[in-house]
Amino acid sequence: MIPIDLIQKTAETLMDKAAIEIPQDYLDGLKAAAETEDGDLSAFVLQAMLENYEAAKQDRRAMCGDTGVPRWYVKLGNETQIEGGPIALEAALRRATANATNGVPLRPNRVHPLWRTDNDNNVGIGAPEIEYGYEPGGEWIDLITVHKGGLFGTDYRMLFPSDGIEGIKRFYLDSLMAFGKRGLACQPAIIGIGLGGSKDTCMVLGKRASVLRVVGSRNSDPKIAELEDELKELGNSIGMGAMGFVGKNMVIDCNIEVGYCHTGGMQMSVHAFCLSSRRAVARIYPDGRVEHRTDPDWFTDYQRRDTVEWDAAMEAAQ
Repeated sequence: MIPIDLIQKTAETLMDKAAIEIPQDYLDGLKAAAETEDGDLSAFVLQAMLENYEAAKQDRRAMCGDTGVPRWYVKLGNETQIEGGPIALEAALRRATANATNGVPLRPNRVHPLWRTDNDNNVGIGAPEIEYGYEPGGEWIDLITVHKGGLFGTDYRMLFPSDGIEGIKRFYLDSLMAFGKRGLACQPAIIGIGLGGSKDTCMVLGKRASVLRVVGSRNSDPKIAELEDELKELGNSIGMGAMGFVGKNMVIDCNIEVGYCHTGGMQMSVHAFCLSSRRAVARIYPDGRVEHRTDPDWFTDYQRRDTVEWDAAMEAAQ
């Protein structure tokens, strides 16, 4: 059984790491962009970003003044038991969020949508979001915290099957142009695209694609992986770079996730993770071990399964 105090302690550590330490995969992608950028202002911004990330790590301060909205993704092995059960787990994550807001510190961004009341701790009705996933076998918990920019940088459109790949490209470029020209996202960014599902799950797929996939990863479907490469190149061909200035590095990577949808439609969402790609991950075991990493490893074969059952022979073959 996994102790609840270990969950909270680990969660608080993750909140600190996510706000301060840029994930290595994104940092490598940013450095690669800086080496090729020839737009004067974009090149200046990229270099300033790299220097800021290093200063944040040395000084143990948040890498961006707007620390976004903390959210949690929790994945559990099928045999996992938690002291106090799932209610205790959620309480621990809410306590960790409140404590980190004061301790890191994080900007208390969460307010009531109508009354604008603020608990001063990033906790409230529906906040922080906690999403769950499960894996066959094992007794462990993966805690993934993401500090996601909470305003713009997201769009949705109902496409039709006849729109095809060209329709996907048009909406993708429309979104990137709006993000850059109207200042709706901080570039360069990891772009996540959700295709299919229903409207709500399409948005979830796109957001997960942007925040739970590392730079350089590719979808397990070869044709989708090919489209990811094509869209990354396309997004960097429109003459925009860092913060929407003239340049050629607007997209650090493009990730696509899909879900089955109604026969008459092809839902699509576009999400920008923003230049502060803040995420941190830890796996907790019942014996007290805690293993930290930066790859959420969310989109396993099991998460993308296309079958009714998931039998042990199939799992072993993977």
